This record gives sequence, C-alpha cells and structure tokens, in this order.
Amino acid sequence: MKLEASLKHFSPQGMHISDDVKGTSPERLTGTDVMAAIGTTSSRARFGLAAFFGKTGISKSDEQLAVQALARHAMDSAPRNVRKAAAGEFGWCMLVLAQFAFSEYSRSAETSVTCHSCSGSGLTSQYEDVIKHPGVFNSDGMEIVPPKIRHELVRRTCAACNGKGELLARCRCGGKGEVLDRKATRERGAPVYKRCGRCSGNGFSSVPSTAAHKVILKRVPELHVRTWTRNWKPFLESLVVICYREAQKADDAFQRITS
Repeated sequence: MKLEASLKHFSPQGMHISDDVKGTSPERLTGTDVMAAIGTTSSRARFGLAAFFGKTGISKSDEQLAVQALARHAMDSAPRNVRKAAAGEFGWCMLVLAQFAFSEYSRSAETSVTCHSCSGSGLTSQYEDVIKHPGVFNSDGMEIVPPKIRHELVRRTCAACNGKGELLARCRCGGKGEVLDRKATRERGAPVYKRCGRCSGNGFSSVPSTAAHKVILKRVPELHVRTWTRNWKPFLESLVVICYREAQKADDAFQRITS
C-alpha cells in the first residue's frame, strides 16, 4: 500500500448505505492497521513522513517539524563558503533556506499565495486626475465652461491577480504539464501533445531562487549575486532533493510494513 493511499483515512466520509458486500479477506487493511503502519513508519523515517504530511496539508505541526529538521541538516552540511558568507547570521540563514526548500518541495499546481500587489483584496488604489465634467467648447474650440478635474483616490481591479486576490502556481498549460504541438498536429492530422516548455512538464512554476536571495540580503547585505549563484543556490537545490529523497524513504518503509 502506497503512503499516498493512507490520506483517505484522515478524511473519512459519511455513512454510505448500499447492498455492496464489504471485503472480508483477512489480508484487508483496516483503518487501525493503517494508523499502526503510520506509527511504525514514523519511527523509521520520521523526517520523510513529516515532510509528506506537511506537503499534503494533513498536519501543520508535521510541516514545522520537517522545516526544523531540514534546517538542522542544513546547518550540519552547509559548505564552507556558505558558512563564511553567513557569518553570525548562519542559523537564521539556514532556517530561511529550509523554509524555501520545503516550499518548493510542497509546491503543486493548486498552490496559491496572497497577491503581493493588492494584499489579497483584489483591488489596487492610487491617486489619479479624474474628470468630473469635460467642459464646454464652441465650434471654434474656444473654452466656454472649463473642465472640472479632481485628484482623487481611484480603486481598480488588480492587474497581477485579475481581482482574485491570490496568485496560483499553475502554469499556462493548466497544470497538465503538456501543450498541443501545433506543427506535429498539422502534419499528422490529429492532436499531438508535447511537454510544456514553461514548466518543464511539472504543471506549475517553481519558486525563483532570487526570492530567497532577497530575504537573505536583509541580514547579509554583502552577499553578492555571483556568490549566491555559485555557492548558495546549488545548496538550496540540494535541500529540495533531500525532501523528495526522505519522502520516498518513508513511502518505501510504509509499503514494506503494509505488504
């Protein structure tokens, strides 16, 4: 049984009345068996299980535990150049990198964040010159009544989120990870799809590493872009890989326990 299949036991449905006969095989796993397997998996792969449950939104505490464990790993395995550049802010920097790494790991096409342009309101405000009355002019263009213009606060629909108040990570391909290959479709006469070039087939956009760099600059202002690209960015990407690797270990352990 895959770890992903255990999620249905965290959101039980209402009573379903039907004439279907439930499985009576002695090998059938009950909810109690699944919870016991999760407990055993937790003792064998705690970090991976916490990362998975934090990613799926099952437990906020598991998400915090995973970030803390990832931060400790970052402090233990950080390259010498990263330690030297962080100096006295080393612990704080590793926590920031762990947060960004876990955010990238748990990202999906359904991930949404509050729009930074409108702060979630869906509207932006700015002062503009508003024409209250266009004025009156004769046929020669001479002004008879001057126009009335007021400098007022104008609220408009946010262009960044289109008034929704949130930004989705979903790619333009609709989260499918593939788009129509128009050239191949014309040649074959039937729809042909190819991997989306924008998201590389993931279905969603990644968190830019420059976002983490901007946060780090608040405490380490002398961190140059070249140093970030050469030393910090590869280390941040390695932390993301660790999340996937540990989650896979938890999945493997759960499958062994429930087999």
